[in-house]
Formats: sequence, C-alpha cells, structure tokens
Amino acid sequence: MIKLLVLDVDGTLTNGQLTYDTNGVETKSFSVKDGLAIASWTKKLRLKIAIITGRNSPIVEKRAKELGVQYIYQGIHNKDEILETILEKENITFENVASIGDDLNDYKMLKKSKLSFCPSDAVKEVRDMVNIVCSKAGGDGAVREMIEYILKYEDKEDEILKLWL
Repeated sequence: MIKLLVLDVDGTLTNGQLTYDTNGVETKSFSVKDGLAIASWTKKLRLKIAIITGRNSPIVEKRAKELGVQYIYQGIHNKDEILETILEKENITFENVASIGDDLNDYKMLKKSKLSFCPSDAVKEVRDMVNIVCSKAGGDGAVREMIEYILKYEDKEDEILKLWL
C-alpha cells in the first residue's frame, strides 16, 4: 500500500520555468488540478506527502502548507537520503512510496520507490527508468494523473469520489 507520495517541484509541480519580476522576486505557477488531488490525498484520505526539491522558494512553502503537505525539504541535492530519513520517521519502507520527478537529480529517489512516475516532458534518462510516464507535462496535471493512477491501482477510486460528491 502506498502511504507516502514524494513530489519534486520544478518541472513536476510547475512547468520548470523560473520567472523573476523587476525586483528579483520569483514567481511560479501551480496547477489547481494537481492541487485538488494533493489536498484530497492529505486532507481527505489523511495520507502523507513529502515535497523534496533542489531549489529554495517561499512560494513552494506557501503552496505546500495550503495543500496540507506534511514534509517540505528545499535546497536538497541528495533527495534519496532525505527520503530515507522520512521513511525512518514514518516507520515505513520504499515499498510504501510513490514518487514523481523529471530530471537527473530525482533519479535515485525514483529508482528506490515502489512506484515511480515522471511528467511527459521529463528528461529521457528519467522517462526510460520510471514505472509510469504520465501523459501530462510538469505543471499541467502530471501529479493529479499520478494520484489518480495510484487510487485506481489500490482500488480506492470510489473512496475519493465519495469524499467530494
């Protein structure tokens, strides 16, 4: 059973573009479709999510808190090591983990997870090794697609629908 989702940010929860205004303030765009699926996972099903990203951004912190994400790690270069720390804290194994990422810094984390996903626009090396390549691009619903796949895989589709209907 999947008990923990692990999400990358740039190129996965976002389209990977960085935008700065004239004051140097960074902006990012997130998919509301991803957001509803994440909030359903955390707030309705009461399951865990970790965001592990290579960059630091106050926007990511804000969005993660809005969605009920339990673990937020930013500025991380060895994502699989941080994930191992979370697993120890939660007393679970990689057999309980599904992860999604789009680039080489996600590779080890994806390789160790029971289920691994990537957006359709991930780098070739990641697309070639994950279990599932989403039909959606990063920032355009790939995380929602991942969550829907897991709910179907674990026969929980009706459970999530009942929460909203």
